[in-house]
Amino acid sequence: MSTPVHADAQRIWVVDDDRSVRFVLATALRDAGYAVDGFDSAAAALQALGARGAPDLLFTDVRMPGDDGLVLLDRLKSTHPQLPVIVMSAYTDVASTAGAFRGGAHEFLSKPFDLDDAVALAARTLPGSEESGEAEGAEIAPSSGTPQLIGDTPAMRALFRAIGRLAQAPLSVLVTGETGTGKELVAHALHHESPRSRRPFVALNTAAIPAELLESELFGHEAGAFTGAQKRHIGRFEQADGGTLFLDEIGDMPLPLQTRLLRVLAEGEFFRVGGRELIRVDVRVIAATHQDLDALVAEGRFRADLLHRLNVVRLQLPPLRERRADVPQLAENFLAVATRKLDIASKRFSTAALEALQAHDWPGNVRELENVCWRLAALAPADLITAADLQGAILTGPAAGGASGEWDGALAEWARRRLNEGAGSLHAEARERLDRTLLEVALEITHGRRAEAAVKLGVGRNTVTRKLGPGRKRGA
Repeated sequence: MSTPVHADAQRIWVVDDDRSVRFVLATALRDAGYAVDGFDSAAAALQALGARGAPDLLFTDVRMPGDDGLVLLDRLKSTHPQLPVIVMSAYTDVASTAGAFRGGAHEFLSKPFDLDDAVALAARTLPGSEESGEAEGAEIAPSSGTPQLIGDTPAMRALFRAIGRLAQAPLSVLVTGETGTGKELVAHALHHESPRSRRPFVALNTAAIPAELLESELFGHEAGAFTGAQKRHIGRFEQADGGTLFLDEIGDMPLPLQTRLLRVLAEGEFFRVGGRELIRVDVRVIAATHQDLDALVAEGRFRADLLHRLNVVRLQLPPLRERRADVPQLAENFLAVATRKLDIASKRFSTAALEALQAHDWPGNVRELENVCWRLAALAPADLITAADLQGAILTGPAAGGASGEWDGALAEWARRRLNEGAGSLHAEARERLDRTLLEVALEITHGRRAEAAVKLGVGRNTVTRKLGPGRKRGA
């Protein structure tokens, strides 16, 4: 039996073309003591708006016949900007979520939802609620750029909602998570869905640049600033002016540079190396790391004031093993991309293969899964990829996660065995095998693009060509 509705009860409208959704949500809200009306289209809600005035809160679906929920949201915000609107949708990709928040939605509710959660959200949102004015804890989501973040698990839905909300705010964001979880994709998404999207997105991996060159890469230098500086160099901050600068592996930044970075974040200005001209920039900084920055601060290896400046909002990306339900969708997407780019016939996974992929722990996270899918696209003999095909494609042990510092034990064992066998010129043999392994893995990661592989390894492109020999197919 429904709870009686008082005459002064707050009014809520539910707009959804699905009659069952309207019924169950309206019933739950009425049981909570609200006066509820349901509408099957944006047009019906707008007509009622003109006749009866605005409700206190409105729920709307996104995809409906005629004008969709985002069009309704836009019209409501133009005539009733203070009306809180909660957008509902079964489509929780970043574009939908970000579009809702960009249009002024108060919150995004993913279908299917728990009715108790929806009622609690209404209570927090309605004017007069103690919580209605409080900002919720932020987390960020990916963008519809290429490549894009993919997932439908609760953790990823929360991430997408956070991106949609945070993309509009000019706040510094710290993205944390294990290696391979997609931190740069989050940064791309925040930029793509933000008002800065038409301006540059500039990325720099601070761990990949030698410490003595990092200052110049960030802030630029004048001609003659140091040996080899023959002309002016524009740094990443200037390149990103008006846009977004993504600083990956920020935990590896040397302390002296942390001090300079702190001033730029605080004042928006700096000098090029060797320069006297004060450069002013408007840059949103998104930083990322797989390290525990709080622990680095405690050890004196990272400035606490810089952490506070970067950590206005912290987004923690879940490892792939904690969202296994997303593995099939990710794998099928990566496989489709790989076959298309390799210009080969489409392939698909068997049910058993998908189950095996889902059962794997993926120490290298999404990046490892992507590499496996590229391997399978190139090497699986048939159009249907079976569980047996995975045995040679999925690496096990430290190499699977790209762990560093653990392969030396295997190297020592190999050297011990070869020396006991009486092998000579072991150093040359080891170097040759090391070079070839590094180059082939780099080419796998860059999908055959030699120039990009050379940059990642810190060698010249001619070195890649020489060591692989002329027989290897060129990818770039």
